Formats: sequence, C-alpha cells, structure tokens
Amino acid sequence: MAKIIIIGGGWSGCAAAVAARKTGAEVRILERTDLLLGLGNVGGIMRNNGRFTAAEENINMGAGELFAITDRCATHKNVNFPGHEHASFYNVIKVEPEVRRLMAEMNIRTDFITRAVDVTVENGRLTAVKTADREYVEGDAFIDCTGTTGPMGNCMEFGNGCSMCILRCPAFGPRVSISEKAGGRDYYGKRADGTPGAFSGSVKIEKASLSRDIVKQLNKKGVAVVPLPEELINESKLSAKVCRQYALRPFAENVILIDTGYAKMMTPYFPLEQLRTVKGFENVRFIDPYAGGKGNSVRYTAVTERDSYMRVGGTENLFCGGEKSGLFIGHTEAISTGSLAGHNAGRFVRGEELLSLPDTTAVGALLSYEKEDGGMITFAGDEFFAYMKEKGLYTTDRETVARRIEEAGLSGVYDRYES
Repeated sequence: MAKIIIIGGGWSGCAAAVAARKTGAEVRILERTDLLLGLGNVGGIMRNNGRFTAAEENINMGAGELFAITDRCATHKNVNFPGHEHASFYNVIKVEPEVRRLMAEMNIRTDFITRAVDVTVENGRLTAVKTADREYVEGDAFIDCTGTTGPMGNCMEFGNGCSMCILRCPAFGPRVSISEKAGGRDYYGKRADGTPGAFSGSVKIEKASLSRDIVKQLNKKGVAVVPLPEELINESKLSAKVCRQYALRPFAENVILIDTGYAKMMTPYFPLEQLRTVKGFENVRFIDPYAGGKGNSVRYTAVTERDSYMRVGGTENLFCGGEKSGLFIGHTEAISTGSLAGHNAGRFVRGEELLSLPDTTAVGALLSYEKEDGGMITFAGDEFFAYMKEKGLYTTDRETVARRIEEAGLSGVYDRYES
C-alpha cells in the first residue's frame, strides 16, 4: 500500500489526511505538539460571508467530514456581527477531540510530539523526512502542512516577542519548513508598512473573568460589542492584523467578543491594565496567548511556491496545504487547500492525472487569485470576497452550490475511491 506522510496536523493537515486516506493510501500525520488543529484550537469562526459558499463546495466535492464536526460543535449559528453575516462559532474546547476520533476511525496514524526537521531528497523526489528524534519516516508522497508561524525568532523580530501561543514553540520546538528543506522557494506576506508577517488577529479570555452582563450576552447571542473610551481606541493595530476581514473601524472602536467556549476577543493584543479600565472587564484574564496583553504570534513568514495541483515548486512528490500553500486566512481556507493536496497526493501515488479546480468555483478562484499588493486572501472579506460577489460566486443557496459543482464535474470527486 502506498504511504503518504503529512507534516503538521492543523486543519489543513487533517483535511489532507482524510482526502488522502480516501484514495486508498496508508496515511501518517507527524504533529509537532500534543494536539491536532494547531491554530484551530483558538479560532472557531466558520461559514461567515464567502466561507459559507466554500464550505458547501467542499461538502459537495466530498470533503464534508470536518465541516460536519464544526457544525456539530457550534456554540452559535447564523450570527451577524460587524462586517460579517451568517457566521457559526465552534467550541474550541470540544472540536479537537472530535477530529482526533475521526482520524482514528479512518485508520489514519497520528504521531504526536514528533517534529520533522529535515528531508532526504533524491533527484527531486522526497524519500523520507527526518524527525528531531532521528527517525527517518519514509513515504511515496509527502504533504507540508507546517504552517507559517514561528519559530520564536520571527515573533521576536517581527512582533512583540513570544506570546506563548497555542503553538507552544518553547515546549515543543520550532516549526521547520519542509518545503524549503526539499528545495522549494518560500516567501513571506507583508503588512501595510512592508513588515514581514502579520499578527494573529485575536486572543482568548476566560469568560468567568468578565461581568455577568457580558457573559449573558455571549451565551445568548454569541457576540458582545462593548464600546471603548476614546483614549483606548488604537486604529494602528488594524494594519498589523492577519485577518483583513476584521480590519474595520468597529474592531478598533469596540471590544468585540465571540463565544467559542472561551471569549474570543477580536484584537491581536490589548494591554491588560488598559483593558481592565473598560466596564465589564475589571477582572479580565487572558487564556491564550498568555502574553495577549503585549503581543501575538506572527504568521505568514514561510509561504511556499506551488502549482495549481498544490505541489511544491521544484519537487515531484511534495504537496502543501493551509497557510504554507498561500497567503490564505482561515480554517475553511485551510480545509479547502488541504483536501485538494491530500487528494492529489493520492492520485500521484496511484499514477493518475492530478486534479486542478476551475475558477468557476470559489475554491478554485481562491487558489488562482493574487492581490496586487501581495496581501493576504480570505473567503470572508476584504478584496477577495468582493471578487466573489462580482463574479457571482458568493451564495448561501445550497442547491445553487450543488449545481455549480455538478456542472464542473466535481460532485463527490474526493469520495470516488471509497469502497
């Protein structure tokens, strides 16, 4: 049986594993930490704006398992908040165990606390990845889903220092770019001022540290919007955020909280002594990143060049997904890219023609879209969401999406190998 090795068990790595397993391959995930989902453990926002369309496209193509989990673990559905409509918020406490069980049910092997640090390449073809424990893991195809956050030096140089975020480099060691080790060419995203990378866009707050009124709003509506006094408004943080769909004035003028099990605060950081002067936040405590009063993790410092099949440039059998595969923001974007990467890795080891998604689909359009300024892209807002509307790609009508995927000849394409 052909072996496909996935480096990184975030949303894209898990999506790649599911898609690759469906092609009949033996699949193994090497995960640096002790949790799957990576940044998905502090995320939680799904189906907002164009992500609804993209989720339904994936479901119709046969990549519905992970969306079924986030829907099932949702704390709130069909929520509107500034700049966003029909959002769902999944419970970040519940979702990782569900995904871990899915991996086990599909006989996908997951090796935790296993950090890939190097590769063996022969004539442009990877034969093995080397772990920090000096194990050589051989495979027929590989998928780099290592992400673009860290190591700590990048957060020190391009951010406000290590924020001790969910990726926990001090505990589990730094991310290593497998694509670059294999001969691919990595590049970085930029902020508005040209600084490499961008801050993760939110921090987590312990709900019990908030006032009863705020907690009541969160539990009932899923969202709480608390106006800031003028002296605490800091619009400069908007330009530093990864998530351009939240770089709107309301996110500078208010504290916007979302219920994801914890209270997700939609700002990259906020000095604790200042936040505690806001009504309802007198006793507030950050959960993760623990240094959320000072900074946040810096992302998009190691994106790799790839083709439309999600194959890393200059390699024969290395594919990529998630932030590693482009300046893409969000869980839906990670699942979309990871699913295609896993499917094509499976096709590769079977000796079959690889699949490219047409730009008549929202997912295909995302993969080929480039902003003039080289900035980040998302289904959920900013320039690409406007493009989706302009091209008639955005819709919340499930039948329209199903018809679109059927006309493209992609209905159930990721499921076609299942017995």
